[in-house]
Amino acid sequence: MKPTEILEHEHRIITLVLDGAEREAQAVAAGGAVDTDRISKILDFVRNFADRCHHGKEENVLFAKLGERGFPKEYGPIGVMLHEHDLGREYIRTAAAALPAAGTGDADARRQLAAALAGYVELLRAHIHKENTVLFPMAEEALTPADKEELIAAFERVEREEMGEGIHERYHQLAHELGGH
Repeated sequence: MKPTEILEHEHRIITLVLDGAEREAQAVAAGGAVDTDRISKILDFVRNFADRCHHGKEENVLFAKLGERGFPKEYGPIGVMLHEHDLGREYIRTAAAALPAAGTGDADARRQLAAALAGYVELLRAHIHKENTVLFPMAEEALTPADKEELIAAFERVEREEMGEGIHERYHQLAHELGGH
């Protein structure tokens, strides 16, 4: 498996949670109950799997290697991806800050929570599409076979050392739970 295929597989896992987050945002926006437990699980998944693990692989491993191959970090595809990662983190901070008050019925917090979740979902869906259709094909062209082997080994280290043994798989299971209806 190629390193970009690993990341694309993780995109499919993340998309399951985006589907669940979208349903929660719509329910909150429509005046429905705020499922604080489910939304807390979504935020946990996003912070730990999508951001710490997946974006960690991209930012600290793939983008760093692409930098060695001449891709600038300040602009171009990598610059855009880094900026969007930061925007996503801001949406998640906003959602997390609004969740406790939204759970008690605060109308302003409910609006903030729904908007932050919906904004995150919209951003990440477009972001994933750009990575899958633009950045990853460019990476496949730029990376050597040795680079690709190095990236796969580094991705495994991130899962084992940054996340912990078995945690990556636990988040895969959580994604299926959160993505279900």
